[in-house]
Amino acid sequence: MEFAGIGPGPLAAMQLADMGATVLRIERREAADLGVKRPLQFNLPLRNRSAIALDLKDPQSIELVLELIGSSDILLEGFRPGVMERLGLGPKVCLARNPRIVYGRITGWGQDGPLAHAAGHDINYISLNGVLHAIGRAGQAPTPPLALVGDFGGGAMFLAMGVLAALLHSRASGEGQVVDAAIVEGAASLATTFYGLSAAGQWSGERGTNILDSGAPHYDCYECSDARWISIGPIETRFHADLLARLGLDAERVGAANDVARWPQARAAFAEVFKTRTQAQWCELLEGSDVCFAPVLSFDEAPQHPHLKARGSFVEVDGVMQPAPAPRFSATPSSKPTSPEAASGIDAMAAWAEQIDLERWRTVVERP
Repeated sequence: MEFAGIGPGPLAAMQLADMGATVLRIERREAADLGVKRPLQFNLPLRNRSAIALDLKDPQSIELVLELIGSSDILLEGFRPGVMERLGLGPKVCLARNPRIVYGRITGWGQDGPLAHAAGHDINYISLNGVLHAIGRAGQAPTPPLALVGDFGGGAMFLAMGVLAALLHSRASGEGQVVDAAIVEGAASLATTFYGLSAAGQWSGERGTNILDSGAPHYDCYECSDARWISIGPIETRFHADLLARLGLDAERVGAANDVARWPQARAAFAEVFKTRTQAQWCELLEGSDVCFAPVLSFDEAPQHPHLKARGSFVEVDGVMQPAPAPRFSATPSSKPTSPEAASGIDAMAAWAEQIDLERWRTVVERP
């Protein structure tokens, strides 16, 4: 069961649904500000599941939810701390109804602590945990990345992983539990390698001066003659040597990959060479080699790349191109996604039909 929200909660529910879980989304009947407005067919994180709309201030609706919880494996919610408790659907109530249920909670700051009840967004969470400070060009302000780092990487993925781990425990022991997924902590966990490098004195606190943050000339993007871009990343010695050979650059002129003093000189050389050909020409020369190369493609272009087309990495569903379910399973492959669905009537609860009397709840679900 998923309580409708924005950001990481829906994406975590999508991941579970993509992998075969039957997910029912519970929407509030009253209008809510759920962020960016777009037609339902383009709200792709809502794919692969049904939904019902309920008045969560109505005791009958709460009782229906509790009946559904009694037959559910996982509950996902992304409200501020205390909201579910005020609705009468907090962990204690739900675990009393179903001791095996995994109660997944996703917030920015966590369920407790001085900031627990403060509003925030991806940019704030990755500011507090040190991640945003490290992202950006040398001498420039921090650069807010896409919400992949906080909401979706540090939030949705950790929530999905956490509830699946808890589900294994529940099925082995009969004991459910609460999974408190905080974006600020998940994104910090993603940065564990960089915390280690920093502690070892191998990562500068100055943005854009390190090997993986655009500081190294051989780990960056370069403009081509047609104003399009390519990326290179040969951090290993032999890959770096291969790149120089294919570009016709003198190793003595560019210097070794770890020769920080000569990075400005190497960057100028790379920029000059990459400007001599179009992106397509560089793809013809470098793609598929060991120089760690790829063209920088847009969201519109990526699904058409031969590698991604060959693997079926994207699928078109009702005219909307979108990423296919990932990861891949050899024994239980994921099905092609279905389009996002609006909240509907009693039939949306069909998966629970053997456990509860659907007809009893028809008026609660279908009332205007």
